[in-house]
Amino acid sequence: MNKILTKKNTNNLLAAEENLIVWKDVLKKLESSLGTDVYESWIKNVDLKKEFNHYVILSAPTRFVRDWIVSRYADKVLDIIKSFKKSIQRIEFLIEDQEIKNNSDDKKRNNQVSFIQNSVLNYNRFNMNYNFDNFMLGESNELACTAARKVCTQSSHYNPLFIYSSVGMGKTHLLNAIGIEVGNEKKVMFISAERFMYHFVRSIKNHEMVKFKDLFRRADIFIIDDIQFIQGKEAIQEEFFHTFNALIEKGSQIVISSDRAPTNLDKVQEKIKSRLSGGLVIDIQPPDLNLRIKILKKKFEEIKINFNENYDLDDDVLKFLATEVTSSIREMVGALNRVLAFNKINTKSPSIHDCKRILKDFINQTNKLINVDTIQNIVAAHFNLNIHEMLSARRSRSLARPRQIAMYLAKQYTTNSLPDIGRKFSNRDHTTVIHAVKKIDELINKDNEIKQNVLEIKKKLVQVN
Repeated sequence: MNKILTKKNTNNLLAAEENLIVWKDVLKKLESSLGTDVYESWIKNVDLKKEFNHYVILSAPTRFVRDWIVSRYADKVLDIIKSFKKSIQRIEFLIEDQEIKNNSDDKKRNNQVSFIQNSVLNYNRFNMNYNFDNFMLGESNELACTAARKVCTQSSHYNPLFIYSSVGMGKTHLLNAIGIEVGNEKKVMFISAERFMYHFVRSIKNHEMVKFKDLFRRADIFIIDDIQFIQGKEAIQEEFFHTFNALIEKGSQIVISSDRAPTNLDKVQEKIKSRLSGGLVIDIQPPDLNLRIKILKKKFEEIKINFNENYDLDDDVLKFLATEVTSSIREMVGALNRVLAFNKINTKSPSIHDCKRILKDFINQTNKLINVDTIQNIVAAHFNLNIHEMLSARRSRSLARPRQIAMYLAKQYTTNSLPDIGRKFSNRDHTTVIHAVKKIDELINKDNEIKQNVLEIKKKLVQVN
């Protein structure tokens, strides 16, 4: 009897073993079905821990990986497992304890993390000169500075804090100041949107997306500068969206800067605009005359100390610079540097008359009221075209050449970036603007008619100004 029972039990065990899932076969099928990129980034490190008659327990290296698989690939994973064992009705996940991995796995994982972390940290350093103490306060930026100080002491009080302004108004200074203020107490990630995008693409190519995501979600305070650079880039927007949500859920503070308000970010997903607008949105206005003079005096004193210079500028000269150069703080400081260079070369303090001569081209350029719309209208009128025709998708030479001239002049006469100019021309790509500028530059040197047209339009622009 015992012999018969033993044989029966053995047969049952053999049958059970024959029906066990071979996980490596499942992984091969998953890679074939989902593709190598998805497999390497998400599925490769998933393991089969326990198998029961109606369900299986899988392990994931991190909570984030588990959540990502459950939200996107769970049905597919279950279907493929069922193709090996039809009785399986569901899958469950557990988070694998990282500390119980063997030493070789630890070494491999640490190397992978250090590749990304060290690479990112190269751009995660703060400029110690951009702190709250030397941020020049005025009515135009007081609210932004107050909010920036607030998030240093009460994280998530305004979440996200979104600061926007035109170039050279102090956005990056404030973001940097936040990082300096809390850097010794909290985990801070400070990166530009351009660098965030660069590391995202590089991590995809190196199959390091899991490590990339884990790194950016560790921050207590996540600071990202110039978010407008994600415009039109769907993949990076999707990644930023999930990073944003994960950080908010974790209770981390998010601080963002841009050159425009969230609602004015072209080619950005509506769900991202909604989240960016959901916290505190503050703009920094151009500084008034008193603040500009105050900034110039401060910069002048810094230059004297740093370079051990022994000369002075009259208050009238500083007021002249603050009055004439109003496009941005950065350009105003550039004008100051040019005046100081004259001072050093000629060993005399410049007068207002000297400043007008030194900065003649500078002042003329910075004081222009010409914008892209003005250029488009004047070019269209010069060639007797309807503005909508000139901006249309039609490529006939009678429309394309005036359009290229308008782009060329927009690059010369405005401070708009190439992508901004492209958007003004019916959302054309920045490479189209680059081509237009090169083409008109080339034609001016060999086509007298084009050269004459450009000169006449420039005269009209000066007259309008």
